[in-house]
Amino acid sequence: MQQVSKPDRYVSFVGIEGDKNSRELIGMLRRHIDDPQKSNRFWELFKDKLELVGRPDQNSGRSLDDLYLIHAYINNIRELFELYDDQPALKLLEQIETESC
Repeated sequence: MQQVSKPDRYVSFVGIEGDKNSRELIGMLRRHIDDPQKSNRFWELFKDKLELVGRPDQNSGRSLDDLYLIHAYINNIRELFELYDDQPALKLLEQIETESC
């Protein structure tokens, strides 16, 4: 019987849906931070960064992507999901951290 191995980020990103998972997580995050009752100055500035994803022409030539922002702000994102007990988002965040960060 052939053993199926799990993707290993240290070897290759083959088998890891990093872009899809990142987009999905940002969607989960937006459900919270787009709610004025849950947002604050930090998240409003974070949304400005999200607007620069894939737009290096508007960011001094620097290209941002969702995974980079998740990695850079992973503790803030985790704290928000914990605050609102968003278990599906926390599970996906854990997966992204394990596979891609």
